[in-house]
Amino acid sequence: MLKLNVKNETSRLKSVVLGTAESNGRTPKIEDCYDPKSIEHILAGTYPTESDMIKELNAVAKVFEKYDVKVYRPQVIKDCNQIFARDIAFVIEDIMIEANILPHREDEVHAIDYIWNQVAEDKRIILPEACHVEGGDVMPWNDYIFVGTYSGEDYSDLITARTNIDAVIAIQELFPNKTVKSFELRKSNTNPKENALHLDCCFNPLGKGKAIIHKNGFLVEKEYEWLVDFFGKENVFEITKEEMYQMCSNVFSISEDVIISEQNFTRLNNWLRNQDFTVEEVPFSEIGKQEGLLRCTTMPLIRD
Repeated sequence: MLKLNVKNETSRLKSVVLGTAESNGRTPKIEDCYDPKSIEHILAGTYPTESDMIKELNAVAKVFEKYDVKVYRPQVIKDCNQIFARDIAFVIEDIMIEANILPHREDEVHAIDYIWNQVAEDKRIILPEACHVEGGDVMPWNDYIFVGTYSGEDYSDLITARTNIDAVIAIQELFPNKTVKSFELRKSNTNPKENALHLDCCFNPLGKGKAIIHKNGFLVEKEYEWLVDFFGKENVFEITKEEMYQMCSNVFSISEDVIISEQNFTRLNNWLRNQDFTVEEVPFSEIGKQEGLLRCTTMPLIRD
C-alpha cells in the first residue's frame, strides 16, 4: 500500500508522479486546445515537438534522481498528451483526490490507475460530478488549503475556467480542520497574458516563508492583498505580466531550500539564490508553450 503524505508545497519530496511526453500525438487542431497559449504557438508554427518535450521531462527526472526521489510515470496512452500530471489528481494529507477535468481528458486519469489502486480505498476520493477541479488550482499549505477558482456567470463559456465553487465547498467538507481559502482568478480564452489558467500560474508558496505572485492574475485585489500580507511583502517576489506568461511562478519545490526552475528565468533564479535557495535549472521552455510548467507536470505523493 502507498501511504500518502502531502501537507504543504515544500516539505522534502519522497515520491512524485512526473508526466510523460511519449506518444504525445500530432500538433492539436485549434478547436481541440484547452488554453490560449497553445493556440498562439500552433498559429505561429512553434508548437513544441515530442522529442523536445521528452528531453525536458528527462532533465527533471534526472534532478529527482539526484535527490533520491522515487518517480512514477503515467502509463503511456498512444497519441495522448499526458504531460500535465498535476491536472489528473492531487494529494492532501493522506488522501488522493481524483480531479474532474475536461471530459475528453478522462483517459489521462486512468493512466495512473496503477498508483490509485495502491492507495487504501478509504483514502481515495472521487468528488461529485458537479465539482470541477484540477490540481493546479489546489495547494495544501499546512493549516490552509489555497484554491484557485472562477465563479463568473460565463464559467461554462470559458474553457480556461477549471475549478468551480462546488469543488471549493467539497474540499472544505473533506478537510473540516483546515481553512480553505479560495481566490478568484482572471480568465481569458484568447489572451494568454490575461489568463491565469490555474492558481499556480500566478502564485506559488516557497520554502523559508517566501512566495512568487502576479497581481493581475487575481480578479479581486483584496484576495491578492491577503496573500501578500500572509507571507509579508518583503518575502514576496512579484512577477510581471511577461514573466507570468513565461510561467515564472510555476516552479517546483523539492524541499524547503531546493527549487527546480526554468533555466531562462534569470531574474527569478537570481532572487532565489539571493534568498539562499539551491536552484536546479532545467530547460523547460518548450513545455511552457502549452501554458504549464514544472508544478503542472508533477504530482507529489509523499513529502516528509
